Amino acid sequence: MKKLFLLSIAILAGVSLHAQGYQFTVVKENPITSIKNQASSGTCWSFSGVAFLESELLRMGKGEHDLADMYIARRNYADKAEKYVRMHGKANFSQGGSFADVIETLDEYGVIPEESYKGLSYGTDRHMHSEMESALAGYVDAILKNKNGTLTPVWKKGFNAVLDAYLGEVPAEFEYNGKKYTPQSLATDLGLKASNYISLSSYTHHPFYQPFGVEVPDNWRWALSYNLPIDEFMEVFDNAISNGYTVAWASDVSEIGFNRNGLAVMPDIDAPENAGSDQAHWLGLSAGEREKKVRDQIENGPMKEKVITQEMRQIAYDNYQTTDDHGMQIYGIAKDQNGGKYYMVKNSWGEAGKYKGIWYASESFVKYKTMSIMIHKDALPKAIAKKLNLK
Repeated sequence: MKKLFLLSIAILAGVSLHAQGYQFTVVKENPITSIKNQASSGTCWSFSGVAFLESELLRMGKGEHDLADMYIARRNYADKAEKYVRMHGKANFSQGGSFADVIETLDEYGVIPEESYKGLSYGTDRHMHSEMESALAGYVDAILKNKNGTLTPVWKKGFNAVLDAYLGEVPAEFEYNGKKYTPQSLATDLGLKASNYISLSSYTHHPFYQPFGVEVPDNWRWALSYNLPIDEFMEVFDNAISNGYTVAWASDVSEIGFNRNGLAVMPDIDAPENAGSDQAHWLGLSAGEREKKVRDQIENGPMKEKVITQEMRQIAYDNYQTTDDHGMQIYGIAKDQNGGKYYMVKNSWGEAGKYKGIWYASESFVKYKTMSIMIHKDALPKAIAKKLNLK
């Protein structure tokens, strides 16, 4: 009877421990603006890039601003169409994009407050871009197929008319906080300059400490990123956050460890530590069955995660296991109840999940699945900036 009682206590203790979930403690947190919702649009790159700029304005003491995500998307659609036609249709033309589309256009296109350009001229209160994308793609493909033998001087005007119909005409001027601005003058007044920002990545098929164009379809601008060894790449995250900067983060989110409830982890499905008490049965499962078991157990609490290497990153990239899925904003660092390190992530799916639009991405996940980041150049550690000839 006594043994049975002790066994029951042990089982209950095990269940309690197993069900405790994740308990996060903030180590460092930098200011962000409110959670936005990209809804049914492939514009995460704009939402996260703009969120990054909004945090930059907070950091610079410029106050809180809500900038128009769809203004950036609209401007880039026009640029993308021109590139697509110049490339005879041999380029990416879709809703996707990169942080370069937000940052590299700052000086030319400026910014507009959300109140002056919502990009919702098609009868809904949420972004829904599938019909618009089909209409725009059909238009540029028709331009390419025309039998005139040359392009007319008005095809861009027609394309922009479609954009205006769906997203609204871009105002030449607008009033904001009691002053009249153009998009360019507002960016200047806010102190937003493209030259202040750099992109970074970490892959071995290009030389380290040199810039290269990350070969993903959404990098249609062919923008360059500085290439760092993975340990120095991760050092940039920590240095930026610890010094008050946030990070625009492009990542793969197709892994089983990235769920819809605010977690992004990289569980080691082959680790005996993840097998629980039924280790023999666990290790006898197929890879697919183990993955399902891991997915089911992720939210129960911290698990043994993969140890990530530079070689693992490269193999995953070369074999399409790491793809440019989603843009988000990293703004802080937290620890779980076991001391595990996580990056605090602002998403653009509305107040979804357990943490109301915030995700906690483990160090292993970020190290493995980050494709590129955008930061203020002053967020670089001095030694790394020197290696990149930036200081």
